[in-house]
Amino acid sequence: MKTSNPKTRSKFLFKILIVLSMLIVIPQYSNAQLLKRLKKKAEDKVEREAEKRAEKRINKKIDKEFDKAEDAIDGKDKKKTDSISEKTKSKKTETNQNTKTSEEAKNQKPNVIWSKFDFVPGETVIFEDGPNLDEENGEFPSRWDLINGQVEIAQVDGETVMMFLDGGEIVPYLKYSAKDYLPEIFTIEFDFYKPLGGNRLTFYLTDQKNQRGKKVYNNPQEFEVTPVRIDPPEGSAVMHSGRDYDYCENGCWTHVSIAYTKGKLKVYLDDTRLVNIPHYSFNPTGFTIYPYFASAKDNVPFYVKNVRIAKGGVKYYDRVLSEGKIIVNGIKFDVNKATLKAESMGPINNIYELMLKQPELNFSIEGHTDSDGTDDTNMSLSKERAKTVMEQLITMGISSDRLKFTGFGESKPIDNNSTPEGKANNRRVEFVKF
Repeated sequence: MKTSNPKTRSKFLFKILIVLSMLIVIPQYSNAQLLKRLKKKAEDKVEREAEKRAEKRINKKIDKEFDKAEDAIDGKDKKKTDSISEKTKSKKTETNQNTKTSEEAKNQKPNVIWSKFDFVPGETVIFEDGPNLDEENGEFPSRWDLINGQVEIAQVDGETVMMFLDGGEIVPYLKYSAKDYLPEIFTIEFDFYKPLGGNRLTFYLTDQKNQRGKKVYNNPQEFEVTPVRIDPPEGSAVMHSGRDYDYCENGCWTHVSIAYTKGKLKVYLDDTRLVNIPHYSFNPTGFTIYPYFASAKDNVPFYVKNVRIAKGGVKYYDRVLSEGKIIVNGIKFDVNKATLKAESMGPINNIYELMLKQPELNFSIEGHTDSDGTDDTNMSLSKERAKTVMEQLITMGISSDRLKFTGFGESKPIDNNSTPEGKANNRRVEFVKF
């Protein structure tokens, strides 16, 4: 830009100088202001940091003093604190142990192998039929009388049994069967086999043939039995707690035990008591077996074996006091063996409980046999059986120094060996006090 007026040109130059001066001065001013602000901020920060550190030092001293005080308290109550800690730990451990014990008890299966089977056979046998091994196959069992149907001797798995065909109702063949031949205290036992497709077996506590004229016949003492339930003449049917309807679906043997003591009646299936009537309404007078649904036509025969009726008995402790020994014919073994049958645990449990209650009692266990077999065989067998009983009691917890055993074979009979009942009484185990 060009101008010819000197004055005008001077003003223009002055303006340029002012602008240039401002460009130089303004940054300097801005920098000065910035520096001033930064200085102020730095001073504030230093002040805050100083306050912060001072506060930290004070807090540290305060914490230290509190720590000392707490240490003093802890040192003073250390034993108490340790004691509480130990008690807490002990209680916790005990709780854990109790919980573990409770869980173990919950999961552990109880030993119920006849352990609660309190049935004890009467001590004097008044009727016994196995049936006899001498019975001829296909014939009617000689120790029984027939009411109706068909019953024959048969061999089942090597054993002689009574086979019921087309029903078959029988009673013991006794000269005094028309009378009440069941005493005030008696027991009855038998085994029956329910076949595949079979229904139930009925027994009566009356003689349904020879005692028909008595009033009791109008109220027949009828018990219907299957391997899983009992229907008594009074009260409702009782189921076996450990069995369902499918139990014995394909057929099985079941042991029935009946105990009557002056009006009190108990009935067992195998190892379990199902019927327990404190005041039975009827007077038992005889015994009848009747598997009504047995049928040869439908191939569902029933089998029965090991029938025993016995009278008694006196409490074991009373026998020890009066006679110094206990004679037990309810301890049973497999034929020609020293293997205990399951129903033997009833009297063995009673002996065990007696020895627990009377710690001064020590027993010599003595085995006896009937006259069947040779002298040497019977002697050996009687000793082995006595030893088996002793070992069973020791296993249950009786100290071995309270027991000993021996056997006498057939040398000390207490009855004749000419009848099944006499032989049953001679086959016994005696517990003799020493």
